[in-house]
Amino acid sequence: MNSMKLKAYAKINLGLDVLRKREDGYHEVRMVMQMVNLYDRIELVKKKNSGIEVKTNLYYLPTNQDNLVYKAANLLIEEFQIKEGIQIHLKKYIPVSAGMAGGSSDAAAVLFGMNRMFHLGLSLEELMKRGIKLGADVPYCIMRGTALSEGIGEKLTSLPSVPSCKVLIAKPAISVSTRFVYENLKLQELNSHPDIDGIIENIKKKNITGMAERLENVLETVTIPAYPVIEDIKNVMKEQGALNALMSGSGPTVFGLFIEEKQAQAAWEKIKVKGLAKQSYLTTFYKVRE
Repeated sequence: MNSMKLKAYAKINLGLDVLRKREDGYHEVRMVMQMVNLYDRIELVKKKNSGIEVKTNLYYLPTNQDNLVYKAANLLIEEFQIKEGIQIHLKKYIPVSAGMAGGSSDAAAVLFGMNRMFHLGLSLEELMKRGIKLGADVPYCIMRGTALSEGIGEKLTSLPSVPSCKVLIAKPAISVSTRFVYENLKLQELNSHPDIDGIIENIKKKNITGMAERLENVLETVTIPAYPVIEDIKNVMKEQGALNALMSGSGPTVFGLFIEEKQAQAAWEKIKVKGLAKQSYLTTFYKVRE
């Protein structure tokens, strides 16, 4: 196997709660993670000569050790003393710096692909243990599907698939620093916390309405006051019939859940007309085979 093509899927958060700030500076979270059918494309090609070569379709992305795909490849090359080199062709479609774990998913795909290409024999659990060294979302991106994420993101519990619906994704023309959001999160001032258990219960019951009613993200308390366009996008989605709308991760991407495709299309058009989003996609939930 000298080459391999992979898909790296984006994620959204159906619920995101922050429990506390740990002594090591990390925040302890409790989140419901869900993948959607929006993905980057990655092609891995073996090289006879050693070294890592990264090529991307976006001029502003780093192609050195500052890119997570490079770090992922280097992690396995160093651990297993792989003599051959690797070319990584990365085509980005997931919005960058958008709260959708695009970089983490790319890194997860490289770990998964290189494990197979170089016959390293690592199980998914073993890949996930290595993934946490690259970022908190990487283990989930290896696992995929629907999951409860706890700790700093490394404690994962697989959940049943979410009922089908249309997912409208809209990213405004801004970038949000995850560090800024967490540094300005005032946990002691939060009036409420997401009903994570209620979200999980309704997923298990296949109750899309009950799940949607409980969508909540505590990081919105920081990001929306700083970037009101996020609330504007949420409001348009709800006005057009979304079951609910929520910011994903630390933002600024917003997603809305729709039963009717025509309502999702109407919201998409209105967001375009108002110029609220730089990138928008109408998609569905990604589901693992059960």
